[in-house]
Amino acid sequence: MADAESRPPRRRRHAAPGMPLPDTVALVLQGGGALGSFQAGVIEELAAAEIEIDWVAGISIGAVNAALFAGNPPQRRLEAIHAFWDQVTSALPEFLPSLNDQAREIAHAWSAGAVMLGGVPGFFRPRPIPPIFAAPGTPGALSYYDTTPLRETLDRLVDWDLLNNGPVRLSVGAVNIQSGNFRYFDTRDERIDARHIMASGALPPGLPPVEIDGCWYWDGGLVSNTPLTHVLDRQEAEMLVFQVDLFPAANELPRTMTDVLGREKEIRYSSRTRAISDERLRLRNARETVRRLLEKLPDHIADEPEVKAVRELVTEYPVNIVQLIYRAKLWEGDSRDYEFSTRTMREHWEAGRIAVANTMANSRLIAQNILDGDTAAFDLTPR
Repeated sequence: MADAESRPPRRRRHAAPGMPLPDTVALVLQGGGALGSFQAGVIEELAAAEIEIDWVAGISIGAVNAALFAGNPPQRRLEAIHAFWDQVTSALPEFLPSLNDQAREIAHAWSAGAVMLGGVPGFFRPRPIPPIFAAPGTPGALSYYDTTPLRETLDRLVDWDLLNNGPVRLSVGAVNIQSGNFRYFDTRDERIDARHIMASGALPPGLPPVEIDGCWYWDGGLVSNTPLTHVLDRQEAEMLVFQVDLFPAANELPRTMTDVLGREKEIRYSSRTRAISDERLRLRNARETVRRLLEKLPDHIADEPEVKAVRELVTEYPVNIVQLIYRAKLWEGDSRDYEFSTRTMREHWEAGRIAVANTMANSRLIAQNILDGDTAAFDLTPR
């Protein structure tokens, strides 16, 4: 990695409130099915704040939102994202009046049941023949739903040439079924199409595996539900990361069986994102200690090849991670990630907008870190 001090200076960008932006602004999108409309609200509010995104990385539904973002010009991104979410929630329109939490929980469970029976428009549909009766090894034997509609939706809403050759870098993760290894597909390294996005969200046993270049892939969330590590491992400049998590790592003790099922899913899919960011920050602090020690070495030792090699290992760019975490309502149980109703989608969307607005209200903290070249993680969303 090149020394940060050797880079030529560039004119610093600014967001609408005057917050300075570093060389790279990344948007990291976790998987979470229907909860992905929270990410859509985040994207809308970041655009309103004039925060230019250079790199978007996603898993599962995060990969879908990421493709819609990178595969459309700025003036059409929200239109494409709205079109996707309006379509996938069109089978469950908003028709009920305001409900209390108990009634809303019943309506929520009913909507999720309707999805299980009828699928999601533009996303997946039930197979006419149950997997047990399908020929072994065929997609019909390996999943309950057909995702052909998702391919058609992506091809309609995403400009693949722009996605691969445009200004926004895209990374999506999936897991190789046979090797069990996690893999990121990155437009910096290869051409991405609908298969890669679908592979990232191919959650078994509901959705079928996807074949890419002779290998078969499942949902990346089976290994890691957040692309944060990929982004940090390939950081090449000072960076601001908006990490959008759809499942909180920390929450209250369950009180009912519905709470138990929901909390189990939160723990399983949160991927310990806060622990990951904390671990990376501790590692960076350790490297900073080594760098300070190297600066104290006399010249005749500092020029030794071994010392130069160590200096190269501990040289890194500053990063600030802003965590935007969706916190489920009381009535949302374990079906929250496949309850595709219009009403819930709009509520998730608005929650994403509010999360960014709250963050920007405290942007001076982030701005000072960027100006000082410091590294830190921020969770400014209300609990």
